[in-house]
Amino acid sequence: QVHLVESGGGWVQPGGSLRLSCVASGGDFSTYFMAWYRQAPGQERELLTTINTSHNRNYIDSVKDRCAISRDNAKNTVFLQMNNLESSDTAVYYCRAESGTRAYWGQGTQVTVSS
Repeated sequence: QVHLVESGGGWVQPGGSLRLSCVASGGDFSTYFMAWYRQAPGQERELLTTINTSHNRNYIDSVKDRCAISRDNAKNTVFLQMNNLESSDTAVYYCRAESGTRAYWGQGTQVTVSS
């Protein structure tokens, strides 16, 4: 069983930055395919970015110039650096781990972008 805990969310003004963290426990983090999703009120959960075990990254177009995913296997942690935040980035942000055929979710961290 893999347990994920996100942190780093909060309130930020438009144009600001946040760095989200997701710490994993259980199993071998270095073998997990990791991803960040977000879910805005009234909307479906949306995939933002992924990072594989070789640190190869993919982003959706709407965030690729403003976000960066990274992982530190020694700390069992995946990060999401978000810059130049916009009100449309307001959402609950979730990390997801894939291990074999199983997927695990964290509880989410709220990000609110508002002046």
